[in-house]
Amino acid sequence: MRIDAHQHFWRLADRAGAWPPPQLAPIHRNVTPDQLLPHLQRHGIAATVLVQSLPSDADTQYLLVLAERHPFVAAVVGWVDLKAADAAHQIGQLARHPKLRGLRPMLQDLAPDDWIDDAALAPAVAAMLAHGLTFDALVLARHLPALLRFAERFPALPICIDHGAKPPLAAGPWQPWADGLARLAALPQVCCKLSGLVTEAAPAWQVAQLQPYVQHVLALFGPERVLWGSDWPVLELATDYDGWVDASTTLLAALTAPQREQVLGLNAQRFYRIAAAPDELRTTNYEWRRNLTTTRR
Repeated sequence: MRIDAHQHFWRLADRAGAWPPPQLAPIHRNVTPDQLLPHLQRHGIAATVLVQSLPSDADTQYLLVLAERHPFVAAVVGWVDLKAADAAHQIGQLARHPKLRGLRPMLQDLAPDDWIDDAALAPAVAAMLAHGLTFDALVLARHLPALLRFAERFPALPICIDHGAKPPLAAGPWQPWADGLARLAALPQVCCKLSGLVTEAAPAWQVAQLQPYVQHVLALFGPERVLWGSDWPVLELATDYDGWVDASTTLLAALTAPQREQVLGLNAQRFYRIAAAPDELRTTNYEWRRNLTTTRR
């Protein structure tokens, strides 16, 4: 089963001037399930993981309502203030929703950079573990040391690093990103998403520019701990859904067919505890499946 492990929906009216700003014209709009569904059907993607993009309780509730209405949304990664006095109670309430699978603090926007390395998070993490929830880490290279200490403090918590920790594709040194990611990959509970890379690259990006970073991620985590995602609609700042699917076909061509199956769906299915494909998407064309079965030379 193909799964898009990272996508978003939002309504501008709910965001009160929050990101995205008007200057980002391609994504400064309402983003709704009916806009995404044709992309999923065209590429044989059976389910998605809907990820929060606003640090608010109301936004998470909105995403859960959408998940109830649209079967293809198989899992939701929401938001809770993990350092709030009542964080454990909030997590327990949210976890009652059958599609809530994880939580994501927006670490890239939080100060200081070591916000996550704090024993005060223990009650929230205990509640997440009690309810079988996962942790999505939205980080940059500078956050990786603190994330490592957090992961070591809570070894039972499943962690997925979003967007490959946003490597310095446009400009910047390979380090400390490469070694920071390697230290986290050494922990068995940590996995990594192959998503969001094109928006970190220069405007005229080429697949060859992405290849070393993708190879590094695959070498560190192995095909069994890498999850493919689109980061739609944010990817439209750099390409469209078809463009990222095409790029991914090339980037994953060196893997065996079973390994590609892991990256393109099975890993997300396991990590987020996603059941069989929803009826809404059972009759689709599997052009991407055919493309990925043939290794490109």
